[in-house]
Amino acid sequence: MLYYLFDYLAETGFPGARLMDYITFRSGAALLLSLFIALVFGRKIIDRLQLMQVGEIIRDLGLEGQMQKKGTPTMGGVIIIISILVPCLLFGDLSSIYMILMLMSTIWLGSLGFMDDWLKIKRHNKDGMSGKFKIVGQVGLGLIVGLTMYLSPDIVMRENVETVNMENSEMTVTYKKEDVKSPQTTIPFVKNNNFDYTSLTSWMGRYAATGGWIVFVLVTIFVISATSNGANLTDGLDGLCTGVSAIICVALAIMAYLGGNIIYSSYLNIMYIPGSSELVVFMAAFIGALVGFLWYNAYPAQVFMGDTGSLTIGGIIAVFAILIRKELLIPILCAIFFVEDLSVMIQVAYFKYTRRRTGTGRRIFKMTPLHHHFQKPGNCGIDAILQAPLRAVPESKIVTRFWIIAIFLAAVTFVTLKIR
Repeated sequence: MLYYLFDYLAETGFPGARLMDYITFRSGAALLLSLFIALVFGRKIIDRLQLMQVGEIIRDLGLEGQMQKKGTPTMGGVIIIISILVPCLLFGDLSSIYMILMLMSTIWLGSLGFMDDWLKIKRHNKDGMSGKFKIVGQVGLGLIVGLTMYLSPDIVMRENVETVNMENSEMTVTYKKEDVKSPQTTIPFVKNNNFDYTSLTSWMGRYAATGGWIVFVLVTIFVISATSNGANLTDGLDGLCTGVSAIICVALAIMAYLGGNIIYSSYLNIMYIPGSSELVVFMAAFIGALVGFLWYNAYPAQVFMGDTGSLTIGGIIAVFAILIRKELLIPILCAIFFVEDLSVMIQVAYFKYTRRRTGTGRRIFKMTPLHHHFQKPGNCGIDAILQAPLRAVPESKIVTRFWIIAIFLAAVTFVTLKIR
């Protein structure tokens, strides 16, 4: 809204009104405002949740300090969502299809998570919304995002072309003059790091392009569902999901800024996506919201985000990565989310397999999701293959170490774009 007001003032010659034309200025303003909202109004929301007795329901899993968290206000993801929406509505270009998709995704998954949290509180147990309904919601969002990217004329990319000077072997990168509608994405570790999904459906002849977009939509659905559920599982320790997500978002914001600028894209030989720089404003607001929420969510947590926050965070990260055509980098950048996902799947599969074979189910990890494995001491009667570490690791140390791993993964993600 302020974006359009300043745009009008710029036409009248109002001093300083042109500042809104700069992505960096609007992104910085969005970050500061979202941080302010999360810190100031977040406290008021937490107090309100306490008055409403919206407390976290805790199962006794025998973890140190676990039962002390009983009654801590949950549904704090509302703080994150509000802190994102307000700055984006004020400083964002609401005519941008990229901004529209991000705002829609935030509200969609926030509503899904809110309903899940509300059912848990209403029923006074951890059984909220059925997992099938969550998957339907995530698949629905994946279809909307994927089909919009296919059908919208505003979502295009410009192919980069490498040319080599035969005299000095110097390589230069240029871009074709026209924008194209193509299901291309970025793939790590290869020289020409643009991957076209149409190459997977070349056998379809004249329908190959349509087949490529179908594959792209299916990948979109999978990435959104996996990342959203991974963030949901990672939200098990104070500040864990919030801190890891903030680190991931900084990396994605840098990628969006570089990919939305034709000069930087050419210099780094990465895909140029016209109009995608508007996503930096959204991501700046998201980072500010996460950092502000972390103020209250850090150990010992004064509020939990609940599914309202965790499902939304994972979905936002996935949709953002898809829009900047970096979804195939997600397994590296968001490896913590996927390892948490895999730990649960491996644990359940192995337990069912051994119970069917021997009559007694065995475990690989002491407890899943993986972060809980480190909270349990080894050799204490737990039938698990992996007993290390033998001593329980303090919660704050586990969270800090996961943050360090997230920083390392973010650095590796950038490195993969140049190892080719």
